Amino acid sequence: MSKLAYIFPGQGSQFPGMAQDLYPAHQDLMESANAILGFRLTDIMFGDSAEALKATRVTQPAIFLHSIVLAKSQDRKPDMVAGHSLGEFSALVAAGALDFEDGLRLVQLRAQAMQRCCEKAPGAMAAIINLPDPVIEEVCAAIPGVVPANFNSPGQVVISGEEAAVDQACVLLKEAGAKRALKLPVSGAFHSPLMEPAREELAQAIDATAFRAPFCPIYQNVTALPTSDPVLIKENLLRQLTSPVRWTQTVLNMLSDGASEFVELGPGTVLTGLLKRIQQQ
Repeated sequence: MSKLAYIFPGQGSQFPGMAQDLYPAHQDLMESANAILGFRLTDIMFGDSAEALKATRVTQPAIFLHSIVLAKSQDRKPDMVAGHSLGEFSALVAAGALDFEDGLRLVQLRAQAMQRCCEKAPGAMAAIINLPDPVIEEVCAAIPGVVPANFNSPGQVVISGEEAAVDQACVLLKEAGAKRALKLPVSGAFHSPLMEPAREELAQAIDATAFRAPFCPIYQNVTALPTSDPVLIKENLLRQLTSPVRWTQTVLNMLSDGASEFVELGPGTVLTGLLKRIQQQ
């Protein structure tokens, strides 16, 4: 039997004017988000400034809101869900494990905590193109301060950590045969041990938030495995901040479990592009 999978993007997929066309049909939800956040997020989303959208405290709630509005517009329930990094919160709300309001508050707290991490301990990230995952893992293991952060698709892995360590890894990975080692325009080392203060900050809030069993399995970033256990969902959601996003394996597991149709819900089509590359491997 064919199965429908919803997938939700993370930071980096935002664009000026995002979700503006959805406002008339979802005004109540969007205005509710503005009230919860304490600032008019929709004004920034609908504006023409890419720079204003780039601030982590804005980007994460904006992508989350866009994703949830699109999820609420669907007329079919998914058989499974997954989200890339921040997108995991969207997936949890779409699958009924988390209320929209609680999800938005957690996303806001996560964004603020990550922003503070970036300011206190600036880091770097780089995309490594066309090199096998095990080679990247081996090189990173030999350099203190850098780790694989996102296994996005075969031939596309992002590394993360202290700037000098990332620079050193880029040189060695190019020597090892990487087609490109491209530094990303971010101010922090997401999904690395440098995010530990943010993880500790978020732990208390996640612990105090009510999670329910979702109506369909969620494939989580940390394990790439399906789960419906609220206790395990909380643990994995927290570990995600300092652990790699195993997106390639997540999609492969969803395909193996019968996913035949994937719908990306959020700004852009980044995950749809990754999906095509994963399916071609």
